[in-house]
Amino acid sequence: MVDGRGEKLDAQSDSLQGYIHSKEQQQLYKKTLIVVIISQIFGGAGLAAGITVGALLAQDMLGTDSVTGLPTAVFTFGSAGAALLVGRISQRFGRRSGLASGFLAGGIGAIGVVISAIMNNVFLLFISLLIYGSGSATNLQARYAGTDLATSTQRAKAISMALFSTTFGAIAGPNLVDVMGKFAMAVGIPALAGPFILAAVAYILAGIVLFIFLRPDPFIVAKAISDNQREKNQHVEENSPNLVSTDRRGVLAGATVMVLTQFVMIAIMTMTPIYMGNNGYSLNAVGVVIGLHIAGMYFPSFITGVLVDKIGRTTMAFASIVTLLAAGVLAAIGPTDSLISITIALVLLGVGWNFGLISGTTIIVDSTTPFTRAKTQGSVDVWIAFSGALGGGLSGIVVAYSSYATLSIIGSMLSLFIIPVIVWSGTHKQRPEKSST
Repeated sequence: MVDGRGEKLDAQSDSLQGYIHSKEQQQLYKKTLIVVIISQIFGGAGLAAGITVGALLAQDMLGTDSVTGLPTAVFTFGSAGAALLVGRISQRFGRRSGLASGFLAGGIGAIGVVISAIMNNVFLLFISLLIYGSGSATNLQARYAGTDLATSTQRAKAISMALFSTTFGAIAGPNLVDVMGKFAMAVGIPALAGPFILAAVAYILAGIVLFIFLRPDPFIVAKAISDNQREKNQHVEENSPNLVSTDRRGVLAGATVMVLTQFVMIAIMTMTPIYMGNNGYSLNAVGVVIGLHIAGMYFPSFITGVLVDKIGRTTMAFASIVTLLAAGVLAAIGPTDSLISITIALVLLGVGWNFGLISGTTIIVDSTTPFTRAKTQGSVDVWIAFSGALGGGLSGIVVAYSSYATLSIIGSMLSLFIIPVIVWSGTHKQRPEKSST
């Protein structure tokens, strides 16, 4: 190539040559995981604010229970748009650009929520929550960064390590509700906006960590390695085009697992703080339950990743169904005055989501190549976000016109629709390929 852009591409290609060999790939893979883990600790703290007090803040500002699911729906819709943008940016410019910009946007949204609470401006609250959703989408998409240079037997473990690291921030966030509330009141800000101050700082720090340290970009390296492999085996690929094509049934199966588990988890989780508040539980008790729920979402990740790699993607997807059903039944029939019963139900809800997310994510990675992977992942995460938005939006309506028990039973039973999709896709019969990308 003789033009400026061609020379730049050639120079970039030359700089990536050292990562084509497996030893260098593994070193960069380990470095990438460390950077992702650090960013996810901050990201988890930012995520927890909206989950814990978003509905309570809306209830306080709107003065009604019937629309308290809207904050979750709004920031989840925001995360849908952000997921698409982060995926497209990552596909074109790499994970570093996509993830850093998403986290920074989430931080700006959290600042907007704080300002809206000070002004008691509901319109600004929902606009800010929409932007705040960028952090949620980015926090979720960061799990893909660790898989870019992972082998097929490392993928679920890489995803699980990213999610596991989220635990530390995600648990700390809800348990700092009272502390941040008191801090907010001390500086003249409504108490329920306090956790969003933490969210703003946490998301911005996560973005800075990724922007500074995620070099060289693992996704760009993975594409360079795939280009190199394709050039070496061009005649094989011409005769076997399926070697570089996307397995659409696999993508649909993985997406279905994640979409349905997200819907169930968001629907039940969103109304739990309202249910607890209406039954006389303190804000501190709500923070503890949601904190343990989030621990259930992320803490089992390391074990889940090992199980997904060892006993199979679809086996763990089926385990997700069983766990979500148990959570829904317990939430529905448990005594309203039993904090232990509510806590166990919410922990199981988190664990079921964890099983579904890691198994579904791994199926998506198995079913794609670097040439379309980030864009596909972003598109799938859009549907995950829409599912969560729908679950959050409908949850308040269902509870207002029926009960929390009805929501829990119906919601958890929806996970059964995963079974026919898995069987139809044939992913339960497949073994992942051994390619590193």
